[in-house]
Amino acid sequence: QCGFIFPDNLLGISWVDSSWIPILNNGSVLDYFSERSNPFYDRTCNNEVVKMQRMTLDHLNQMVGVEYILLHAQEPILFIIRKQQRQSPTQVMPLADYYIIAGVIYQAPDLGSVINSRVLTAVHGIQSAFEEAMSYCRYHPSKGYWWHFKDQEEREKTKPKAKKKEEPSSIFQRQRVDALLLDLRQKFPPRFVQQKPGEKPIPVDQIKKEPEPAPEAVKQEEKETVKNAQSAGAKGPPEKRMRLQ
Repeated sequence: QCGFIFPDNLLGISWVDSSWIPILNNGSVLDYFSERSNPFYDRTCNNEVVKMQRMTLDHLNQMVGVEYILLHAQEPILFIIRKQQRQSPTQVMPLADYYIIAGVIYQAPDLGSVINSRVLTAVHGIQSAFEEAMSYCRYHPSKGYWWHFKDQEEREKTKPKAKKKEEPSSIFQRQRVDALLLDLRQKFPPRFVQQKPGEKPIPVDQIKKEPEPAPEAVKQEEKETVKNAQSAGAKGPPEKRMRLQ
Protein backbone atom coordinates (compact mmCIF):
# COMPACT_ATOMS: atom_id res chain seq x y z
CA GLN A 1 0.00 0.00 0.00
CA CYS A 2 1.26 3.45 -0.85
CA GLY A 3 -0.29 6.74 0.17
CA PHE A 4 0.55 9.61 -2.21
CA ILE A 5 0.21 13.28 -1.28
CA PHE A 6 2.52 14.89 -3.87
CA PRO A 7 3.42 12.44 -6.69
CA ASP A 8 6.55 14.39 -7.71
CA ASN A 9 7.84 14.83 -4.14
CA LEU A 10 8.93 11.70 -2.26
CA LEU A 11 8.86 13.63 1.03
CA GLY A 12 5.07 13.60 0.90
CA ILE A 13 4.46 9.87 0.41
CA SER A 14 4.68 6.75 2.56
CA TRP A 15 4.61 3.02 1.81
CA VAL A 16 3.73 -0.05 3.88
CA ASP A 17 3.10 -3.77 3.30
CA SER A 18 1.25 -5.14 6.31
CA SER A 19 2.17 -8.74 5.54
CA TRP A 20 5.86 -8.02 6.31
CA ILE A 21 5.33 -6.27 9.65
CA PRO A 22 5.31 -9.42 11.87
CA ILE A 23 8.61 -10.71 10.41
CA LEU A 24 10.62 -7.47 10.16
CA ASN A 25 14.13 -7.73 11.65
CA ASN A 26 17.72 -6.81 10.81
CA GLY A 27 18.03 -9.59 8.25
CA SER A 28 14.73 -9.08 6.41
CA VAL A 29 14.36 -5.29 6.42
CA LEU A 30 16.42 -4.76 3.22
CA ASP A 31 14.34 -7.41 1.41
CA TYR A 32 11.23 -5.60 2.63
CA PHE A 33 12.62 -2.30 1.34
CA SER A 34 13.37 -3.84 -2.10
CA GLU A 35 9.74 -4.77 -2.78
CA ARG A 36 8.66 -3.82 -6.32
CA SER A 37 5.75 -1.66 -5.11
CA ASN A 38 8.04 0.46 -2.92
CA PRO A 39 8.43 3.86 -4.67
CA PHE A 40 11.63 4.65 -2.71
CA TYR A 41 13.60 1.74 -4.12
CA ASP A 42 15.83 2.27 -7.20
CA ARG A 43 15.90 -0.92 -9.30
CA THR A 44 19.19 0.03 -10.95
CA CYS A 45 21.07 -0.15 -7.63
CA ASN A 46 23.83 -2.59 -6.78
CA ASN A 47 21.57 -4.35 -4.26
CA GLU A 48 19.42 -5.56 -7.14
CA VAL A 49 22.51 -6.88 -8.97
CA VAL A 50 23.72 -8.76 -5.86
CA LYS A 51 20.24 -10.18 -5.34
CA MET A 52 19.96 -11.43 -8.94
CA GLN A 53 23.43 -13.03 -8.81
CA ARG A 54 22.68 -14.63 -5.44
CA MET A 55 25.67 -12.98 -3.75
CA THR A 56 25.96 -11.69 -0.18
CA LEU A 57 25.74 -8.02 0.75
CA ASP A 58 29.47 -7.99 1.51
CA HIS A 59 30.13 -7.78 -2.23
CA LEU A 60 28.62 -4.26 -2.26
CA ASN A 61 31.94 -2.89 -0.95
CA GLN A 62 33.70 -4.08 -4.10
CA MET A 63 31.22 -2.42 -6.48
CA VAL A 64 30.73 1.17 -7.69
CA GLY A 65 27.29 2.81 -7.92
CA VAL A 66 24.12 3.33 -5.92
CA GLU A 67 23.46 1.02 -2.97
CA TYR A 68 21.25 0.69 0.12
CA ILE A 69 22.54 -0.23 3.57
CA LEU A 70 20.98 -0.69 7.01
CA LEU A 71 22.30 2.29 8.96
CA HIS A 72 20.50 1.81 12.28
CA ALA A 73 18.08 -0.73 13.77
CA GLN A 74 15.95 -0.79 16.88
CA GLU A 75 13.88 -3.92 16.60
CA PRO A 76 11.02 -4.25 16.03
CA ILE A 77 9.83 -0.66 15.73
CA LEU A 78 12.54 1.42 14.04
CA PHE A 79 14.91 0.88 11.10
CA ILE A 80 16.95 3.45 9.19
CA ILE A 81 18.15 2.72 5.65
CA ARG A 82 20.62 4.90 3.76
CA LYS A 83 20.92 5.36 0.00
CA GLN A 84 24.48 6.21 -0.95
CA GLN A 85 26.79 6.49 -3.95
CA ARG A 86 29.84 4.25 -3.61
CA GLN A 87 32.94 5.49 -5.41
CA SER A 88 35.49 3.09 -3.92
CA PRO A 89 35.66 0.45 -1.16
CA THR A 90 36.43 3.23 1.36
CA GLN A 91 34.65 6.28 -0.14
CA VAL A 92 30.87 6.78 -0.24
CA MET A 93 28.56 9.81 -0.57
CA PRO A 94 25.15 9.79 1.21
CA LEU A 95 22.17 10.55 -1.06
CA ALA A 96 19.08 10.03 1.15
CA ASP A 97 17.90 8.43 4.37
CA TYR A 98 14.71 6.44 4.91
CA TYR A 99 13.19 5.46 8.25
CA ILE A 100 10.75 2.63 8.87
CA ILE A 101 8.41 3.06 11.84
CA ALA A 102 6.03 0.18 12.61
CA GLY A 103 6.48 -1.05 9.03
CA VAL A 104 5.69 2.32 7.37
CA ILE A 105 8.50 3.72 5.20
CA TYR A 106 9.13 7.49 5.00
CA GLN A 107 11.89 9.51 3.40
CA ALA A 108 13.78 11.72 5.86
CA PRO A 109 13.74 15.37 4.73
CA ASP A 110 17.00 17.14 3.94
CA LEU A 111 18.11 20.29 5.75
CA GLY A 112 17.02 22.60 2.91
CA SER A 113 13.50 21.16 2.91
CA VAL A 114 13.21 21.51 6.70
CA ILE A 115 14.32 25.17 6.65
CA ASN A 116 12.03 25.93 3.70
CA SER A 117 9.04 24.36 5.47
CA ARG A 118 9.72 26.20 8.73
CA VAL A 119 10.12 29.54 6.94
CA LEU A 120 6.90 29.08 4.97
CA THR A 121 5.04 28.15 8.17
CA ALA A 122 6.35 31.22 9.97
CA VAL A 123 5.54 33.55 7.05
CA HIS A 124 2.03 32.11 6.78
CA GLY A 125 1.44 32.67 10.50
CA ILE A 126 2.73 36.26 10.36
CA GLN A 127 0.65 37.06 7.28
CA SER A 128 -2.50 35.59 8.86
CA ALA A 129 -1.91 37.60 12.04
CA PHE A 130 -1.34 40.79 10.03
CA GLU A 131 -4.53 40.30 8.02
CA GLU A 132 -6.55 39.66 11.18
CA ALA A 133 -5.07 42.73 12.87
CA MET A 134 -5.90 44.89 9.84
CA SER A 135 -9.53 43.76 10.04
CA TYR A 136 -9.82 45.43 13.47
CA CYS A 137 -8.18 48.69 12.42
CA ARG A 138 -10.41 51.75 11.97
CA TYR A 139 -9.68 55.30 10.79
CA HIS A 140 -11.53 58.61 10.90
CA PRO A 141 -10.13 62.02 9.87
CA SER A 142 -11.14 63.62 13.18
CA LYS A 143 -10.14 60.73 15.48
CA GLY A 144 -7.25 59.12 13.64
CA TYR A 145 -6.55 55.38 13.96
CA TRP A 146 -7.98 53.08 16.63
CA TRP A 147 -8.71 49.39 17.21
CA HIS A 148 -12.26 48.03 17.16
CA PHE A 149 -12.59 44.52 18.62
CA LYS A 150 -15.94 42.73 18.53
CA ASP A 151 -15.25 40.79 21.74
CA GLN A 152 -14.44 43.99 23.60
CA GLU A 153 -17.63 45.61 22.37
CA GLU A 154 -19.70 42.63 23.56
CA ARG A 155 -17.99 42.67 26.97
CA GLU A 156 -18.70 46.37 27.35
CA LYS A 157 -22.38 45.78 26.57
CA THR A 158 -22.69 43.00 29.18
CA LYS A 159 -20.88 44.96 31.91
CA PRO A 160 -23.16 47.04 34.17
CA LYS A 161 -22.55 50.71 33.68
CA ALA A 162 -21.21 52.25 36.86
CA LYS A 163 -22.27 55.81 37.59
CA LYS A 164 -19.31 58.12 37.68
CA LYS A 165 -19.36 60.65 40.48
CA GLU A 166 -18.30 64.09 39.42
CA GLU A 167 -15.73 65.35 41.88
CA PRO A 168 -15.60 69.13 42.45
CA SER A 169 -12.44 70.89 41.49
CA SER A 170 -9.96 71.68 44.21
CA ILE A 171 -8.90 75.17 45.31
CA PHE A 172 -5.52 74.60 43.76
CA GLN A 173 -7.09 73.75 40.42
CA ARG A 174 -9.35 76.82 40.46
CA GLN A 175 -6.56 79.17 41.47
CA ARG A 176 -4.29 77.67 38.88
CA VAL A 177 -6.89 78.16 36.15
CA ASP A 178 -7.44 81.76 37.19
CA ALA A 179 -3.70 82.41 37.08
CA LEU A 180 -3.48 80.90 33.61
CA LEU A 181 -6.42 82.96 32.36
CA LEU A 182 -4.91 86.14 33.79
CA ASP A 183 -1.57 85.35 32.19
CA LEU A 184 -3.23 84.73 28.83
CA ARG A 185 -5.22 87.99 29.14
CA GLN A 186 -2.03 89.95 29.76
CA LYS A 187 -0.22 88.31 26.85
CA PHE A 188 -3.15 88.58 24.45
CA PRO A 189 -5.32 91.60 25.46
CA PRO A 190 -8.82 91.79 23.93
CA ARG A 191 -9.22 93.78 20.72
CA PHE A 192 -13.01 94.27 20.96
CA VAL A 193 -15.17 95.30 23.89
CA GLN A 194 -18.94 94.94 24.33
CA GLN A 195 -19.95 97.80 26.63
CA LYS A 196 -23.59 96.73 27.08
CA PRO A 197 -25.35 93.39 26.57
CA GLY A 198 -26.79 93.08 23.08
CA GLU A 199 -24.67 95.84 21.60
CA LYS A 200 -22.19 95.27 18.83
CA PRO A 201 -18.59 94.91 20.05
CA ILE A 202 -16.36 97.83 19.18
CA PRO A 203 -12.56 97.97 18.94
CA VAL A 204 -10.74 98.96 22.11
CA ASP A 205 -8.95 101.77 20.25
CA GLN A 206 -12.27 103.59 19.58
CA ILE A 207 -13.34 103.83 23.23
CA LYS A 208 -13.14 107.44 24.46
CA LYS A 209 -10.95 107.71 27.50
CA GLU A 210 -11.53 110.53 30.04
CA PRO A 211 -8.67 113.02 30.05
CA GLU A 212 -6.40 112.43 32.97
CA PRO A 213 -5.85 115.53 35.19
CA ALA A 214 -2.49 117.18 34.98
CA PRO A 215 -0.03 116.27 37.70
CA GLU A 216 0.12 119.89 38.93
CA ALA A 217 -3.69 120.03 39.40
CA VAL A 218 -3.62 116.75 41.33
CA LYS A 219 -0.94 118.09 43.68
CA GLN A 220 -2.90 121.37 44.22
CA GLU A 221 -6.07 119.40 45.13
CA GLU A 222 -4.12 117.26 47.58
CA LYS A 223 -2.66 120.41 49.28
CA GLU A 224 -6.14 122.01 49.63
CA THR A 225 -7.53 118.82 51.15
CA VAL A 226 -4.74 118.73 53.76
CA LYS A 227 -5.29 122.45 54.69
CA ASN A 228 -9.03 121.95 55.13
CA ALA A 229 -8.43 118.99 57.42
CA GLN A 230 -5.97 120.97 59.56
CA SER A 231 -8.26 123.98 59.91
CA ALA A 232 -11.17 121.81 60.90
CA GLY A 233 -9.08 120.15 63.59
CA ALA A 234 -7.96 123.57 65.03
CA LYS A 235 -11.50 124.96 65.42
CA GLY A 236 -12.73 121.88 67.21
CA PRO A 237 -16.22 120.42 67.15
CA PRO A 238 -19.19 122.77 66.67
CA GLU A 239 -20.99 124.05 69.77
CA LYS A 240 -24.23 122.45 70.82
CA ARG A 241 -27.25 124.67 70.61
CA MET A 242 -30.05 124.66 73.09
CA ARG A 243 -33.04 122.79 71.86
CA LEU A 244 -36.20 124.78 72.20
CA GLN A 245 -39.21 122.91 73.37
